[in-house]
Amino acid sequence: MLWIKALHIVFIVSWFAGLFYLPRIFVNLAQEAEANTTERLLLMARKLYRFMTMLAVPALGLGIWLWMGYGIGRGPGNGWMHAKLAIVLLVIGYHHACGSILKKFEAQRNTRSHIWYRYFNEVPVILLLIAVILVVVKPF
Repeated sequence: MLWIKALHIVFIVSWFAGLFYLPRIFVNLAQEAEANTTERLLLMARKLYRFMTMLAVPALGLGIWLWMGYGIGRGPGNGWMHAKLAIVLLVIGYHHACGSILKKFEAQRNTRSHIWYRYFNEVPVILLLIAVILVVVKPF
C-alpha cells in the first residue's frame, strides 16, 4: 500500500505543477500581441495540457485504488473523505476549464484580461491546500 501512496503523491504533485503553470501561460497569452510569441506560447500550452492530462489519469486511478482497494477513507468517522472527493471533482473541473480556455486562445476568442487569469491561477493553490488539510488533519 505504501508504494501506491507514494506513486499517488508523485502523480498528484506532477499534475498540480501543470495546473499551477498553465494559467501562467494564459496570463502571458492574454498580454501578448506579437504573433510569433503567441504561437510559441500556444504550443507550450498545448503540450503542457496534454502532459497534465497524462499525469492526472494515474493520479486519479491510484487514488481510487487507495480508496476502494485499501479502504482508505471508508467507514464511519471518515467524513473528511467526502469533502476531499468534492475537492477532487473541483480539480477535475478546473483541469477541463483550462482545456476550454486553451481552445478559446487557439481560436483567438479570448475575452478575459491577464488580471482575470492571475486570479484564476490561484484556484488550484486553494484546492490543494484544502485537500492536504483534509487528508492530514482529518477534521471530521
